Amino acid sequence: MITGGHTVTMTGRHMQIGEAAERVGLSIRTIRHYEDAGLIVPSARSDGGFRLYTEPDLDRLRVVKRMKPLGFTLDEMRDLLAILDELTAGTGERTALLQRLAGYHEAAQARVQTLRDQLGTAEGFAQQMQDHLDHHGGR
Repeated sequence: MITGGHTVTMTGRHMQIGEAAERVGLSIRTIRHYEDAGLIVPSARSDGGFRLYTEPDLDRLRVVKRMKPLGFTLDEMRDLLAILDELTAGTGERTALLQRLAGYHEAAQARVQTLRDQLGTAEGFAQQMQDHLDHHGGR
């Protein structure tokens, strides 16, 4: 059924790639790249062949978006999404899945700390430049 330009199914509202991109804060090109890499599969296609996404699809894109600045590879993103899918579906060996998930959590925490350290260095540099400006009457 179509309502207000959107397809509505029993599993929720479908949206085209432009709306999905806007809602998640990614470009259409990036979403297509993630689709080509096997990270996201549109839930459906319209009669005209347009990609259609649901809220769970957007949730997957949000996970990928959060992993990217931490330097996770596409393979790692794919693996983490598979872990989350299996945990949600209740398939697979739960203990092993949770151990793998804990590994990603530890890696994320370490990478966040690295970014904090880099930010501290960058802020120190910016302050040093401000101090030079203040000392030499530049501002």
